[in-house]
Amino acid sequence: MKIAVDIGHPAHVHLFKNFVKEMENRQHEIVVAARDKECALNLLNHYKIKYVNRGAGSNALFGKGINLIKTDLFLYRLAKKFSPDVLIGVNNAYIAHVARLLKRPSCIFNDTEHTKLSNIITYPFAAEIITPSCYKKDIGRKQIRYNGYHELAYLHPNYFKPDQQVLRILGLKKGEKFLILRFVAWKATHDIGHRGISLENKIKAVKEFSKYGKVFISSEEKLPEVLEKFRIKIPPERMHDALYYTTLLYGESATMASECAILGTPAIYLDNVGRGYTDEQEKKYGLVLNFSTSSKDQELSIKKGLELLDIPNLKQEWQERCQKMLSEKIDTTAFMVWLVENYPDSIKILKKNPGYQNNFN
Repeated sequence: MKIAVDIGHPAHVHLFKNFVKEMENRQHEIVVAARDKECALNLLNHYKIKYVNRGAGSNALFGKGINLIKTDLFLYRLAKKFSPDVLIGVNNAYIAHVARLLKRPSCIFNDTEHTKLSNIITYPFAAEIITPSCYKKDIGRKQIRYNGYHELAYLHPNYFKPDQQVLRILGLKKGEKFLILRFVAWKATHDIGHRGISLENKIKAVKEFSKYGKVFISSEEKLPEVLEKFRIKIPPERMHDALYYTTLLYGESATMASECAILGTPAIYLDNVGRGYTDEQEKKYGLVLNFSTSSKDQELSIKKGLELLDIPNLKQEWQERCQKMLSEKIDTTAFMVWLVENYPDSIKILKKNPGYQNNFN
């Protein structure tokens, strides 16, 4: 079987890395194309995944339109030569367009409800749209829901074992409290019109949380001098180890908040629209605490962070909640491998018997 995968973001590397390795182990042929965005290519190199660099793309709205045409053409040429049986990506318009042109099926994964523009130019061309069961929108007959999260594709205990060597890299001792703050760039298409935590409250969060342990900042953008000295300096592939051992995550990244939920680490997530998965992780499992980015909620979120840090057995409590969640969710990678390897019969099975997916745990 031949499979084409497109990587548009570092998070997609993690989502597909175990899938790619497992499918190759099963003697399937895979071609990976990747956008040169942040640390995506570094991660692919680290995990020894061969890829074709399709360029950096654009963050500007007009530039995104031009890039859509250029990337469609690039991937069409690549896929036409490779002749894949299935094409996959994450809410990936390029993959959906190219698959339609080649008259091949595309499996589009998505866990973000408010990607309106991307959905408009992707969904009509996709063969299947694969979402977590907690996804808040009904997409229609193309939608396949699975009882998991993207982050379970790489942080499920079947794949991830934390390495405490990250503490040495961070200059910390075993058991020493530290906190991670995550700030995003707000440049994605679905971020248009959204603003994150104010600089004033970023500084306040650092000042208040520093009373409980060393503070590290992960940021997509350049930080002002007053915050730059807190920037975390570890290889990108070590971030999940850091998230496992940190006492608390505070910030604007839904993905990192969900990663912490999988790892049993308390997470405070700020965003005005939220996600189905972070909502579920709060309401059903008590693992993520969701706030808007209003001035009032920014203040409340910092206060809630301080309250959590005062709980003596905070991590132990979260680990117990995490085990409950893990017991009820499936191994996303195992599900993906079965879904693609047995396509299109797998789709027929799931539509007839959605509970079949519970075999993948």
